[in-house]
Amino acid sequence: MSYNVTLLPGDGIGPEVSEAMRKCVDATGIEINWDVQSVGEHAIKECGTPLPDRVLESIRKNKVAIKGPIVTPVGTGFRSINVQLRQALDLYACVRPAKYYEGTKAVNHNVDLVIFRENTEDLYAGIEFELGADETKKLIDDINNLQPGKIRDDAAISIKPISVTGTRRIVKYAFEYAVKNNRKKISAVHKANIMKFTDGLFLHEAREVAKEYEGRVEFQDVIVDNMCMQLVQRPEAYDVLVLPNLYGDIVSDLCAGLVGGLGIAPGANIGEDIALFEPVHGSAPKYAGKNKVNPTATILSAVLMLRYLNEIDAADKLEQAVADVIKEGKDVTYDLKENRDDPTAVGTQEMAEAICGRLKGE
Repeated sequence: MSYNVTLLPGDGIGPEVSEAMRKCVDATGIEINWDVQSVGEHAIKECGTPLPDRVLESIRKNKVAIKGPIVTPVGTGFRSINVQLRQALDLYACVRPAKYYEGTKAVNHNVDLVIFRENTEDLYAGIEFELGADETKKLIDDINNLQPGKIRDDAAISIKPISVTGTRRIVKYAFEYAVKNNRKKISAVHKANIMKFTDGLFLHEAREVAKEYEGRVEFQDVIVDNMCMQLVQRPEAYDVLVLPNLYGDIVSDLCAGLVGGLGIAPGANIGEDIALFEPVHGSAPKYAGKNKVNPTATILSAVLMLRYLNEIDAADKLEQAVADVIKEGKDVTYDLKENRDDPTAVGTQEMAEAICGRLKGE
């Protein structure tokens, strides 16, 4: 059986890690018809927009996509393409595993977590009002008239929507994953002690969904700042985490740090019938074209993609090949060496070729 998959190489190091991933997926023997589409800076040069309509059309047609990192300008420029893709395709469940692999510079070896981040709401919804704009001034006046706490005139504003619908579907997705994958405990992470209406709603709905799984999956809730401390001290006490959008982004990076960094942190964005897979790390433009960066996160994202396609055997073999290469420590990039200046470190493509070799029994 063959699959049609949209491939978005991305910007910066994106094309390099995407090519490495493609080699490894092809080496599994699973037949993929790659529909390559440009986004981000490359698309601006070609089409005048960072997210052409044809990209969304391709993903909606193929139902499955994988992408390299895309540049997101800080403070100015176009809005995050990652966020736009998630919102346009309603990819509400961001799934980010954090797992220890022997040979990495992990802080803790007892980490096997899966983070479920709500992907469409919260402060990442992008509902913002710029400092000094007429609509911002009006909004400030309206809010100041509705409640006693006053917003300063020189403020910019972001809106934090959290809905019953958005909360229930991400929490339910996390519970269904736990049941299917024999996970024992779900921790809902929040700040409901302070944000009683938004995070309070998230916590209330999480508790309601948890009632449907009593006796099958243990449930608890943890305040987000306490969770950060607990994860550093004893990550083995946790299993599956479900969080609103902003906390999910921050905590998943913290968990990646526990197991060796963003270079080995994969991700998936899942909707009702569409899925988009991507590494958690950014585009690192200073390394673009140098064949230097670690391709593991993108390759492990492809492992998640293969599992989504129900190609379990191929996914397991690819993950084991990655784990074997990292454990051996010979054909790995500089960040996986004990000394980052180790002259025996290999490049992005050479590490991918070593993984392919493992798949082929070489």
